[in-house]
Formats: sequence, structure tokens, C-alpha cells
Amino acid sequence: MKIGKILGLVLVLGLLVAVMTLGGCVPTEDDGGGTTNIIYLVVMLVLLAAMFYFLMIRPMRQREKKHDQMVDELQRGDMVVTAGGIHGQVERIDEDSLLIKVESGAIIRVTKGGVLTKREK
Repeated sequence: MKIGKILGLVLVLGLLVAVMTLGGCVPTEDDGGGTTNIIYLVVMLVLLAAMFYFLMIRPMRQREKKHDQMVDELQRGDMVVTAGGIHGQVERIDEDSLLIKVESGAIIRVTKGGVLTKREK
């Protein structure tokens, strides 16, 4: 989650630098019309940031909230699938991990974030 935020900020800052650099390459009018170019540049940057937020960051946060809610609702006996493709039944829930019983009878510990989906019985 933090890596996504960092990458998003780096991308936005990179776009800001690129737009400012390209904005400086456009010749301005000598009659004082240079401030309008800056206003258009700022408006374009705000629109680009808003589009980036609504198309990438917001849907990712909604998926994360949905996954966190699913993990919080897990109970003993639920069937789950992990990120590694392991299917099993929840035996015990700890603060940050789960004990899962697999088909062979072995019990493994996985982090809560490693659970992808909850299967119906």
C-alpha cells in the first residue's frame, strides 16, 4: 500500500516536472499574456492529477478496503485460497496470521494479507 502511494507521488511529481519543462518551451506573447499560459498549465496539471486519482488510486483503495473487510470477517472453518494457490480451511486466527489446514492434514501459517478469496463450502 505504501509502495503504491510512493509510486503515485513519484509519477505525479514527474508529470509536474515534465509539464513545467514543456510549458517553459512554449514562447509567450510580449503583450503580458504570459500569465494565461501559466493558468492553462496549472489547470491542465490539476485535471491530469484528478484523472490519475479517479482512474488509478481510488479503485485500488476500494479493492484494498473490500479485501480487508473480507479478511476481518474470516472465521474458523471458512475455506480460503491463498496468493500462492493453496486451498485450505481456517483453523485459527491470530492477530496478523492464520493457521490453515490443507487437504493432506498439514497445518500451515499464512499472513492475513496472503489470503486472496474466501470460498463457499
